[in-house]
Amino acid sequence: MKNIDTAFRHVRGFTMLVVAGCIVICCFALYKSFSLVSQMQDKVYILANGKALEAYASDRKDNIPVEARDHVKTFHKLFFTLDPDDKVIKSNVTKALYLADDSAKRIYDDLKENGYYSGIISGNISQTIQVDSITIDINTYPYQFRCYAIQNITRTTSIAHRNLITEGNLRNVSRSDNNPHGFLIERWNTIENRDLSTENRK
Repeated sequence: MKNIDTAFRHVRGFTMLVVAGCIVICCFALYKSFSLVSQMQDKVYILANGKALEAYASDRKDNIPVEARDHVKTFHKLFFTLDPDDKVIKSNVTKALYLADDSAKRIYDDLKENGYYSGIISGNISQTIQVDSITIDINTYPYQFRCYAIQNITRTTSIAHRNLITEGNLRNVSRSDNNPHGFLIERWNTIENRDLSTENRK
């Protein structure tokens, strides 16, 4: 009986040791699994030309300067790229107005009321913009920006180049198909818009 009792205690101790070991192993496996899943969620694989390329996710704060500059650049390209076609003008300006507040809408309404767009259509004028640089101050919110660009106005007989400097603020908003960067331009105004040079077309 004494041997049976000793053997029972040994078996019970061994069983408890095995159970404790299994619990430790399960907990470790669960921890590593969650850790691995968390790491994998930070990775995105992009298929380009048959090759899998790894992309890394990052916090929004790391991308604010890049996204803000692209937002400002996209707005200016849409607002100032004009062709002698009413549908093209309305399409570009409509897309641009999704990226800014009523300060841009007021400027558009003023230009329209003064016959600016009608003059472009009737005069067969094309207008493009080349953004040289954009400065963003991310140390204060809303973020202040200043955009330096060159306008190229192509007429039937000449091409005019104008220096354009604008400024405004950027406020965070929800991302959408019409506003993928999640910024809204506020208090947008033109600081300078002067002629640089004019060249005759051949």
